[in-house]
Amino acid sequence: MLNFSILADYWDVFLEGFMNTIFASLIALIGSFLIGAVIAVFRIAPIKPLNWFGTAYVEFIRNIPLILIVFLFFYGFKLGGFTAGTLGLTIYTAAFIAEAIRAGILSVPKGQYEAARSSGLTYIQTMRMIILPQAVKVVIPPLGNQFINLVKNSSILGVIAGLDIMYYADLISSETFVVFSVYIIVALFYLIITIPLSLTVSSIERRLVKGS
Repeated sequence: MLNFSILADYWDVFLEGFMNTIFASLIALIGSFLIGAVIAVFRIAPIKPLNWFGTAYVEFIRNIPLILIVFLFFYGFKLGGFTAGTLGLTIYTAAFIAEAIRAGILSVPKGQYEAARSSGLTYIQTMRMIILPQAVKVVIPPLGNQFINLVKNSSILGVIAGLDIMYYADLISSETFVVFSVYIIVALFYLIITIPLSLTVSSIERRLVKGS
C-alpha cells in the first residue's frame, strides 16, 4: 500500500535532494558534453599521441564500473560526496558521448573536411566550424539517450553521501521504516526530469528531420 503522506511529512527533504540531483546532472551534462566532444576529436585526429589518448580514455572508462570512478575521487582524492559523484559522473558519461560524437563526425562526407582544409582552415577550425555542427545534428538521438542515462546514473551520489534525492530517500526510509512508498516517490521525481528531457530530444529530432 502506497503511503504518500510521507511526501508531505518530508517534502522539504525530498525537494532538497531533488534540486541537488538536478544541479549535479546539469553540471555533469555540460561537462561530459564538452569533454566528450574534445575526446571525439582526439579519436580521429591525425596526430598520433592525441589519437592514442582519446582511444585509451574511451576504452578504459567505458569498461570499468561508474562506482569505481566515483570511489577514486571520493576515497583517493578525498573530495566531498557531491563533488566526487558529479566528477565521476562527468568523466564516465564523457566516454560514451565521445563515441556518439565520433560516429557523427565520421558520417560527415570526407569531401567537406578536405574542402575546408584546402580553403586554409586549420584542423581545429575545420572541426569547430564545419564538422562538429553537422555531427551534433546527426547524433541528437543517441546524445539524448546518454543525457537521460546520466540523470538516472546520478543516483550513484547516494552511495557516497552526495546529498542527492537517493541519499535523502535512504535517510527517510531508515528513519521511518517506510521503504516501498519512499522509493516510488523517488521514481516519480526522476520521471519529472527524464520525461521532459525525452520529449525535448524527440522534438528537436523531428525539427531537424523536417528542416533537412
